Amino acid sequence: MNPLYITFGVLGALVLWVLFTYNSLITLRNRVREAWSQIDVQLKRRSSLIPNLVETVKGYAKHEREVFENVTKARSALLGAKNPHEAAAANDMLTGALKSLFALAENYPDLRASENFKQLQEELSDTETKVAASRQFYNTNVMDYNTKIKVFPNVILAGMFGFKEVEFFKATEDEKKEVKVAF
Repeated sequence: MNPLYITFGVLGALVLWVLFTYNSLITLRNRVREAWSQIDVQLKRRSSLIPNLVETVKGYAKHEREVFENVTKARSALLGAKNPHEAAAANDMLTGALKSLFALAENYPDLRASENFKQLQEELSDTETKVAASRQFYNTNVMDYNTKIKVFPNVILAGMFGFKEVEFFKATEDEKKEVKVAF
């Protein structure tokens, strides 16, 4: 074998490895971004249901201003979240505020029987399921991406091209508990 052919063969293999690895890192990074956008869509859908739910409950519980203010603040924080960490914190705050709102609704039998309230509750429940599925999809993609940029020899290429580890969307201890809403 000619040493020149061996050198070109090794360089060619190296170039192909860099090309394939770089493209796979880009693909994984884009999957993470797309998965995050799905969480964002579901959180915004959830947030858009909140004003309708609050207005429905307000009609029955006019003197419970603090509960409504907490829900509104939490919703605003969720809409203003810029990254998974902020979104998770705002989501926790909103979940707590919604628990208070649903606990308040327990005191009003006419509200619990309202078709509008039942429909909003079902939509919110459906959205919660979609948020959970989106979070799982996001975290799976984050795990794949983070693993890819941390294993040798990919870590070298990832460092050269500025690929950074991405944060998981973590559930709090409160979110891990089963939520029971009875009307």
